Amino acid sequence: MELTHFDDEGRARMVDVSAKADSDRLAVARGKIKMQPETLSRIRSGQIAKGDVLAVAQVAGIMAAKQTSSLIPMCHPLLITEAKLTFHLQEPDEVLIEAGVKLHGKTGVEMEALTAVSVAALVIYDMCKAIDKTMTIGEIYLAEKQGGKSGHYVR
Repeated sequence: MELTHFDDEGRARMVDVSAKADSDRLAVARGKIKMQPETLSRIRSGQIAKGDVLAVAQVAGIMAAKQTSSLIPMCHPLLITEAKLTFHLQEPDEVLIEAGVKLHGKTGVEMEALTAVSVAALVIYDMCKAIDKTMTIGEIYLAEKQGGKSGHYVR
């Protein structure tokens, strides 16, 4: 497969998508943050001093999806039609994060979904770091993608 983010001289470039057909696009990304069991318990019971951890992480993840092109140099600014995050508290010590991003357009939203998960995990870390510096963010991956010429992908 050809890498499209390089020009003939090998320099980075933003891909020209003007000739591509619009289609409905979806990307789902997942990741997790592991922590001490006591930290998960405090998140669950709302006992984190900075506030509702998952509510703040949800808003931050949505904002991150919308700002991806400001963070990832070759990403196009996109008119996202939906961005949603869900959190699953897995006993004894982790939060699973899932982001789904949609649009109708010329390019996919994989980077937006991955960015949403990443930032949501970072916010959880930030809000809980005073009580748990052992947290580990990881296993962030694209779980599903729909739309475009490469079709439907499910990991």
